[in-house]
Amino acid sequence: MSERSFLKRRWKLLLNIVTVIALLILIFAIREQLVETFKNLARVNAWLLLLLIPVQVLNYHAQTKMYQGLFAMLGNKIRYSRLYRVALELNFVNHVFPSGGISGISYFGVRLKDKEITGSKATLVQLIKVALLILSFEVLLVAGLLFLAVENKANDFVVLVTSTLTTLMIVGTFAFVMIIGSKKRINATFTFLTRVLNRILHFFLPHSPETISIARVERAFDDLHHNYKTIETRWRELKMPFVWALMANLTEILAIYVVYLAFDEWVNLGAVILAYAVANFAGLVSVMPGGVGIYEALMTGVLVAAGIPAAVSLPVTVMYRVLSTLIQVPPGWVLYHAALQEDPDTKELAEEQLKDRADD
Repeated sequence: MSERSFLKRRWKLLLNIVTVIALLILIFAIREQLVETFKNLARVNAWLLLLLIPVQVLNYHAQTKMYQGLFAMLGNKIRYSRLYRVALELNFVNHVFPSGGISGISYFGVRLKDKEITGSKATLVQLIKVALLILSFEVLLVAGLLFLAVENKANDFVVLVTSTLTTLMIVGTFAFVMIIGSKKRINATFTFLTRVLNRILHFFLPHSPETISIARVERAFDDLHHNYKTIETRWRELKMPFVWALMANLTEILAIYVVYLAFDEWVNLGAVILAYAVANFAGLVSVMPGGVGIYEALMTGVLVAAGIPAAVSLPVTVMYRVLSTLIQVPPGWVLYHAALQEDPDTKELAEEQLKDRADD
């Protein structure tokens, strides 16, 4: 056996071991929540909890249809089954390699490379998806505030949080459109950011003055801008992707509410909407897999502020998180593991992500 073949086989084995370990770390991180959840199972309606499965299936259906619509606008027709599978893999990647979605964006591009999807096109679809999810959630936030107001629970704190989130969503979306919509602005913005990043890297790697090639970055974002202009000229076709984004958000909220119903608690839907929004925004910056710790704490805190006692909101939040993870992550891991065996590019990217994770 050649040295190259031996190293290839060793990397394959090592990667398989590390991905299993990553999954075990995720389970270990929520071990206390797992114990608490199983203790609480005795007092909940298990039949209602089973509704989480079709709700999660519908959530991934909505995401897949959104992907299909966006790629179709860019001239690419991709099978539903392929995109559904990649969406599940993506969920696992974002759980195990939390990086505000950056790891997922890289993985998404590599997994669809064989469908003639460029990295910039895959990145754009992910960015547009996030923008649609944010804009559609604006609708839910307004509805949530109205639900709270009806029961006279829209206190100053709730109004402040809702208005802050709304402002951040609108400003962020507007800034994204302004930057990506202009070739000059997108090049100026990302060239500046690349130079700053190169200076930081140069501090630690003095022999590499241009660790990230500015020319390559400019070419990538020229392509990103070109694809964005294609979508911009067909903006009316964003109607259905927006509807699917709204459906994806609704199913996430519904999943949480199903757990409340299983506990026989009919809480204000507006409080759940607001808590979900806050927890997910905070989870983007978490270094823990799946935002463990930050997510539960913030969601519980917001629910308490909205009038739902911690004795109710904490076990429900924990159970939702644990059961949701158990439903989504294992299938994603199985598919991710299979992708590593099928695609050398995917394996190479996974190796880089694992190395980055170890360095962190």
